[in-house]
Amino acid sequence: MENPNSPPWNIFIADGLHADGLQLLQPHASVSQQPDINTAELLLQIPAFDALIVRNRTQVNAAIFEKAAHLKVVGRAGAGVDNIDLAAAAAHKVTVVNAPLSTSLAVAEHTLALLFALARPILQGDAALKSGQWNKTELDGIELNGKTLGVMGMGRIGSLVAERARALGMRVLGYDTALSPENMQQCGAQPAELADLLANADFISLHLPLTPDTRRWVNGQMLAQMKRGVRLVCTARGGILDETALLGALESGQVAGAALDVYAKEPPGMNALVSHPRVIATPHIAAQTVEAQARAAADIASEVLAALRGEPLRWKVV
Repeated sequence: MENPNSPPWNIFIADGLHADGLQLLQPHASVSQQPDINTAELLLQIPAFDALIVRNRTQVNAAIFEKAAHLKVVGRAGAGVDNIDLAAAAAHKVTVVNAPLSTSLAVAEHTLALLFALARPILQGDAALKSGQWNKTELDGIELNGKTLGVMGMGRIGSLVAERARALGMRVLGYDTALSPENMQQCGAQPAELADLLANADFISLHLPLTPDTRRWVNGQMLAQMKRGVRLVCTARGGILDETALLGALESGQVAGAALDVYAKEPPGMNALVSHPRVIATPHIAAQTVEAQARAAADIASEVLAALRGEPLRWKVV
């Protein structure tokens, strides 16, 4: 238990948090929540808080750190931290932690769901039947068995996708500059040079972090090097894909289909890519399972409390 002579910590939750996380926090802190708070309102309120917990919506920028006189830790209830200015956090001596293991399985399963939806016209068949059409002969699909899946980024999620794709009878090629060939094989993929993966993969799934080096990394030039008729899945970060180039590749037939859960701008609106007939679009829900959100909330709550107490951290980013 905390020292009864010391005041409770003030923790602000900006994007909502599963009840499992709240139950861990509330005995030890004064917890405030505003799931839809905007940046201007957060700037006004942040000076009163010792900790801030966000998901992917809230942008924790340099201005937030400038105003946060008492802020000791920012927790991201999930894996990606590209919505947090890490340089500003370090400059203001604010610890940043995340929950990198909590949503991996959910994202991997959503990736597989999108692979199936690209291979078989499940959504089209559902829409047709509900509109009174029985167009069975017009809805041929393809089988995943025997096809080649290229996984770009063989971290936790990419490895889980590779393992499950192999169980479906797919050949898996992996590309990750941070892994040795031996580690790649242990993760369930055959190591491949980028050019070989692009030329041979029937499906490509992106699992890279968004960094200055990977922003719009999948551009027109890379799309042109892919096997004609490739199908793409992206459940990582929207900025990795050049969306204008992808739209052009879909129009030309170079890309047969794309399944996207993330976008350069969120929400993306009903733009030409989202509304394209060969695009399956979901609203950044890959991590949205009951189980994953409970794990993320519990993980980040315990990590934020550990940071406030000065205890060893499992998932310190900066």
